[in-house]
Amino acid sequence: MQIIRSPKVYDVCIVGSGAGGGTVAKVLTEAGADVVMVESGPMWNEATDSAMLEWNYESPTRGWSSEKPFGAFDGCIGGWDIGGEPYTVGTGAWRWFRARMLGGRTHHWGRISLRFGPDDFRRKSIDGLGEDWPITYDDIRPYYDKVDQFVGVFGTNHASETGLHNEPDGIFLPPPKPRAHELLIKKACDGLHIPVVPSRLSILTRPLNGRAACHYCGQCGRGCATHSNFSSVSVMLPPALASGKLTIIPNAMAREVTTGADGLATGVSYVNKADRTEHQVRARIVVLAASCCESARLLLNSKSTRFPDGLANSSGVVGHYLTDSTGLSVSGIIPALMETPRYNADGVGGMHLYVPWWGDNKALGFPRGYHIELGGGFGMPGYGFGGGIQNYPYSRGGGYGADLKAEYRRYYGASVSFSGRGEQVAREDCYCEIDPNVVDEWGIPVLRFHHTWSDHERLQAKHMQETFRSIIDAMGGTPTSTMPGPEADYGLAAGGVIIHEAGAVRMGSDPKTSVLNAHSQAHDVKNVFVADGGPFASQADKNITWTIMALAWRASEYMTDERRKGNL
Repeated sequence: MQIIRSPKVYDVCIVGSGAGGGTVAKVLTEAGADVVMVESGPMWNEATDSAMLEWNYESPTRGWSSEKPFGAFDGCIGGWDIGGEPYTVGTGAWRWFRARMLGGRTHHWGRISLRFGPDDFRRKSIDGLGEDWPITYDDIRPYYDKVDQFVGVFGTNHASETGLHNEPDGIFLPPPKPRAHELLIKKACDGLHIPVVPSRLSILTRPLNGRAACHYCGQCGRGCATHSNFSSVSVMLPPALASGKLTIIPNAMAREVTTGADGLATGVSYVNKADRTEHQVRARIVVLAASCCESARLLLNSKSTRFPDGLANSSGVVGHYLTDSTGLSVSGIIPALMETPRYNADGVGGMHLYVPWWGDNKALGFPRGYHIELGGGFGMPGYGFGGGIQNYPYSRGGGYGADLKAEYRRYYGASVSFSGRGEQVAREDCYCEIDPNVVDEWGIPVLRFHHTWSDHERLQAKHMQETFRSIIDAMGGTPTSTMPGPEADYGLAAGGVIIHEAGAVRMGSDPKTSVLNAHSQAHDVKNVFVADGGPFASQADKNITWTIMALAWRASEYMTDERRKGNL
């Protein structure tokens, strides 16, 4: 095969343009580095390409799409199943969500922007399970601050008020006021001694750094044309491009990291998806930010005589200790909300209140915790809008014409939902590897997954189910589903469904048991870094994006310093 090699040698090549890749691009270009970014999907501009203000009835399918699992107008190109890009499952179950567009999965997330707490970096020291991180909260705190200040996040400092020391304070914009259903949830939770506090979302409630405040259209998932919410395309890539130091290569499917005779990375090989030609871009430093599993796949596929088991994999750990957030949801119909007068309750595209983890794991009998994401209100009608109202036992659940419309009007806005997002304990037997028999349409070997839940996660899920149903009961409502039992893992979603995968390229102090050091730098190859969920030594009861960006910012400043010293 003829390989087209770039004549230019860049300072840094970044694979991926999402939360981690975008952050690295911003910090390094502003420090003077000449950066090239390899992106597997097309370019994307939210100001021109999003469908932020389209009505669902303008879609022939009323918003449903077989190619976009979150709706025809969803801003993310990708999903769990992408034509021509298979993956396989060996043990257990796994669903792998991938984004194929500039900005990656920052176009798909709830923008729940939570810092990990002090305990989250030392879980093994607390309960003996998994591994501690090679860094502490104090090491990463300055970078959380930088992300808060540059990106913008609303919320409140409630650590001292609630006594939840593992929910660290930050630098926040004012939060939006709670909606009616959220106030009723809070009232019920107060009686159950469950804390409910303002959520922390990276959506602007005041102008910041040239970006406008949110105008409360509620359609954050479609791509924000005013750049009021966070995506890499709206926030991180503009300053990198403005520096004149960033070159983006779209529709480039990365195949492997190339290396020289000295064992150092020399760049990245990729397939041009338009004409299927093979290219190599050359760089002095390679940063993998393609998403946790995709970065692991690149390392495992980067085999050579020096690295027969994959690049940076002398430990054999690449791909192992793969985790996802635990997740399940319970909905209920609340009679007190029936026939609520219509009012403008759109707010931001997400919850205004949430529940941080409050439990005592020693007393509960299972390790690690979860937070609760609240749902309800008057979402835009469309495919799947009802929140389960059609299953409510007192609803006729059918009919035609005026009767059906009257029934839906009665229940519209009367449903609430509770979604738990918790921590899986990392285990070596949860992993991804290269399938020896399957390649994608570009001829690149694909991943085979092995993932199961343990009793730690099942007991946590049981607690979620019981808690959510007790809140619905305290609100005078009725759940729209029966509680599943242990044979169904108490309703836990399969691994990968929550789209918080982490840990498959984990950091640590010992090169024999980890891939990266404390600066997200490969132990084996000093000019290779990873800047996505891969470096996580453990999950937490928080969404991972804010920590991805803080780690990426920290690694970028380290790279800048090492380049200045001549070490990279």
